[in-house]
Amino acid sequence: MTLLILGLLLFLGTHSIRIVADGWRAARIARLGENRWKGLYSLASALGLGLIVWGYGMARAEPVVLWAPPGWTRHLAALLTLPAFILIAAAYVPGNRIKPAVGHPMVAGVKVWAIAHLLSNGNLADVLLFGAFLAWAVLDFRSARNRDRAAGIDCRPGTAARDGLAVAAGTGVWALFAGFAHLWLIGVRPY
Repeated sequence: MTLLILGLLLFLGTHSIRIVADGWRAARIARLGENRWKGLYSLASALGLGLIVWGYGMARAEPVVLWAPPGWTRHLAALLTLPAFILIAAAYVPGNRIKPAVGHPMVAGVKVWAIAHLLSNGNLADVLLFGAFLAWAVLDFRSARNRDRAAGIDCRPGTAARDGLAVAAGTGVWALFAGFAHLWLIGVRPY
């Protein structure tokens, strides 16, 4: 469990710098340069992610059961992850109307993903992993929206065709992940 916690602290800590120390971040970028900052940020994020994967795998080998969720929650989680994947796709498909409506669709997608997994998993490692990501996403979403308002950022509405592209891309990746990759990578069939 220690590696999982260290990984979460490193990964989510790195991703929380703009939430808690945006001025410090700006000063580091000015001092180091944007490319060097991104390199160090990416290295810390990758190391944190690696520790999360390793620690979560170890924790799953010796689970600490907090509760046993009903079987139907697995199906609910699989269904809830569909909008999560669509939201994440909307963050990358330019010119869609989902992004201006939501504001930060990737972070909103992380929230939905975390909630879905908290509903369907009752082990301590699951609560730590998905609970930490949910808490981070809630704080990051609020912080990012406040930064947008302060900067006067207003995304222009896109087109229905771009919405369709975001929905198709998110649905396709979701189907691939739910139907094949989740079992292969995580060892659990989502439904």
